[in-house]
Amino acid sequence: MNLADTNLSNSNLSNTKPLAPKPSAYASGHLMCRTPLWGIAGFLGCAYFTWISFSHVTHNEYEWPHDWWTAATYLVWVVLLAALALDTRCLRERLFFSVLVANFVVGCTLTLWHTIPSADIRSARIGTGALWALAALISLTTLSGARDLSP
Repeated sequence: MNLADTNLSNSNLSNTKPLAPKPSAYASGHLMCRTPLWGIAGFLGCAYFTWISFSHVTHNEYEWPHDWWTAATYLVWVVLLAALALDTRCLRERLFFSVLVANFVVGCTLTLWHTIPSADIRSARIGTGALWALAALISLTTLSGARDLSP
């Protein structure tokens, strides 16, 4: 190939338009809204934990685990859910993951607080039960499709 062929090739390249990237399914910014399965799974999981929280209250069970393994598990969930909340651009999904982050932060705090009184654990169980119920309701809002409610 000589210099004239190289110039001809370069001039052809400069006249071409760059190809636009194909939008991926993930680029929509919706994690849960894309399929109803995730909204239903979120609802069922949160409803179960709501029942567990209020079951502890009705049976006067106010013990809380205070070991490092439980605290580490809570921290992993907080990081994962915070990343999911920041990764999505859908307001409904951000609210869902943010409520779950708040719930797991409360759980981690109770795990690290070794001298917490039983009355405070009772209040925390009621509060976390309410947060689980709220998260269950928010997860149902994702069933209506991927309307863009981006902030």
